[in-house]
Amino acid sequence: MSFLKTDRDLARDSYYNATVQRPAPAPALDGDIDCDVAIVGGGLAGLSAAIELADRGYQVVLLEAKQVGWGASGRNGGQALVGLACEQDTIEAQLGLDEARRVWSMSIEALALIRQRCERFHIDCDWHAGYLSVAVNARKARELRDWQGRMQAHYGYDTQWIEPSQLSEWISSPRFHSGLHDPLSGHLHPLKYSLGLAHGAAGLGVRIFEDSPVTGLEPATTPGGRVRVRAAGFSVRASHVLLAGNVYLQGVAPVLESRIMPVGTYIVASEVLAPELAHALIPSGAAVCDTNFVLDYFRTVKAAGVETAGSPAGTSSPRHRMLYGGRVSYSTATPMNLAASMQRRMAHTFPQLAATRVEFAWGGFVDISMNRAPDFGRLSDRQPGSGAGLSNVYYLQGFSGHGLALTGIAGKLVAEAIDGDARRFDTFSRIRHRAFPGGKLLRMPTLVAGMAYHRLKDLL
Repeated sequence: MSFLKTDRDLARDSYYNATVQRPAPAPALDGDIDCDVAIVGGGLAGLSAAIELADRGYQVVLLEAKQVGWGASGRNGGQALVGLACEQDTIEAQLGLDEARRVWSMSIEALALIRQRCERFHIDCDWHAGYLSVAVNARKARELRDWQGRMQAHYGYDTQWIEPSQLSEWISSPRFHSGLHDPLSGHLHPLKYSLGLAHGAAGLGVRIFEDSPVTGLEPATTPGGRVRVRAAGFSVRASHVLLAGNVYLQGVAPVLESRIMPVGTYIVASEVLAPELAHALIPSGAAVCDTNFVLDYFRTVKAAGVETAGSPAGTSSPRHRMLYGGRVSYSTATPMNLAASMQRRMAHTFPQLAATRVEFAWGGFVDISMNRAPDFGRLSDRQPGSGAGLSNVYYLQGFSGHGLALTGIAGKLVAEAIDGDARRFDTFSRIRHRAFPGGKLLRMPTLVAGMAYHRLKDLL
């Protein structure tokens, strides 16, 4: 693959896309309608909010520019982890230890919410419990051990430490020194999960419109009035609006754009592996992530009926693969020779896979914030002078690559706020965020330089 892939290519060419049967497309918006809540974005955050609001009796319309689960929600690494992308001390510094504990507890609730929704809506998304955090050297191991001790002492969160002499029982790689095992976190098939939530939301009466890109908002003209959401040449009038499009909002709320940065992240799936080899690589089947700032993440998966070149359609025997992610781009351009470069990374971690071909290579954009903390709030708080006209427009963004579980609880929190109890939502909305420096022209080169510094620290 020596060419630059487009974002559409990266969505189409994913392992996840090859292992699902999408339902018939939802219709595009074809007229002006009214509702209680309009949601912009058919990813995990928007779908979660739609379910929670429908459960509370609200009439909900969800507008998706392309297809449900098309963006990061359907293309991510599949790792559902406790906590946030930032360290807890970032939250403690702003909100204090007690509120930081509340945030941590809500991230644990997010994992429980995944299991509850899978059971409620009969979503078979290949859930597998267990997560390994592995250190590449002794210094990183000390930092990880310190983190473990602090989380147990201050948050009551227990994990299992893995000594260097024990690590081979957990992962067959020469790269790593030691690690820890978290039994509560895990991994799943994110596109299956997204489509399952969409099916569940539709069953609750949520009206979903695909191929309906939102082009703008018209604020309410009176306190308590309706906001008009313009989409696909029509409009939706709603008492409340949720913006859950992250980096795909395309100018709908310009005031939010400087607070997040689109970062490309990339994943490959190996050719089919022998079951014995797949088990030997990661005997527990856990999701794995190293502790570098610019990190690699990977897991083995088992699925039936994957169609690939040279394999008969409809094959139903389980097929094992390695899914390996880690290369990033800060220029929004897909790296050249993506599959080959990712195969080398995979083989560096697992020399056993040096001759193993890559059959799928894909990626997409995550929305990172400056401090890697999630950015939730009301649009009126970010747009001075908007007054009551945008006071009922909420937003969820800045999941920073850690959103598979967190988006679920985020949708629940914003539904609680719309329903009159904003206490938990406002815990997150009080986290302060800064715009990326440099404006539109210079913020991307600035980020590249900053990340190069962190990569150099990892190497040294």
